[in-house]
Amino acid sequence: MRVSKNSIPNKVAGAIAGIIRSGEDVELKTIGAAALNQAVKSAIIAGHFLETDGKKIVMCPSFDVTMIDGAERTAIIFKVSGVEK
Repeated sequence: MRVSKNSIPNKVAGAIAGIIRSGEDVELKTIGAAALNQAVKSAIIAGHFLETDGKKIVMCPSFDVTMIDGAERTAIIFKVSGVEK
């Protein structure tokens, strides 16, 4: 799931929580500091949403090189997983 600087953290968090509740992991892909900030806020909020289900989230960051408009850009990807508390 791509997260941009214009993403609304509560909406992204709802999507993250829904996917994790279905038993799948989520990858959040960001490019730029503002997008990274929105992704981290979204994951934190999703963690709060999942507390009622007895779950917490675990995030594993990695880098990826992506071509955008013919230029190489470094993206930060967070793999977000849900685990039982």
